[in-house]
Amino acid sequence: MPVDTQDFSRLLAAFKQGDAQASAQLIAMVYEDLRRLARAQLGQGQKGRTLNATSLVHECYLRIMDPASNTVESKHHFFNLAAKVMRQVLCDYARERMAEKRGGGQAHDTLSAVDTELQAEAVALIELDDLLNRLEARHPRCARVFECRYFAGLSEQETADALDISLRTVQREWNEARQWLSAQMVA
Repeated sequence: MPVDTQDFSRLLAAFKQGDAQASAQLIAMVYEDLRRLARAQLGQGQKGRTLNATSLVHECYLRIMDPASNTVESKHHFFNLAAKVMRQVLCDYARERMAEKRGGGQAHDTLSAVDTELQAEAVALIELDDLLNRLEARHPRCARVFECRYFAGLSEQETADALDISLRTVQREWNEARQWLSAQMVA
């Protein structure tokens, strides 16, 4: 994360004091990093998708930096929250797509190959979200590491920084989370 920690902290403090210019500078500071994370999560060039990286970044930023919540404490906390919010946005989007496909009693059109692929992707994402909720109840830190790595596309070191844990702990928790999730998907 090329965002400078001291600059971020200074701008965050000014933002919390109501400085509109600091808000604009914060957006500029984190925007490209959030777009990189969103592009990694969404994949490149998938057709038929109405949620794109820009939409995901904007929704993520709006939810995190909502002046009413004012919960961001640091640069690392911001990117930790970004992972969680990206997961929420993507899962909410998948659930909405599934609800649209059910159609509330309306006649169903034949699904195209793209719609079928996107529906399968939505089902898999919802299943993963449910499994992550179960993992979070059993082992919260494993779930957070998985969120950072999978949903925000953070590297091992970025995840360690975001969660304020050691690199070795991230590696161990990442492996444990993947093994547990893999076992649950097979069962």
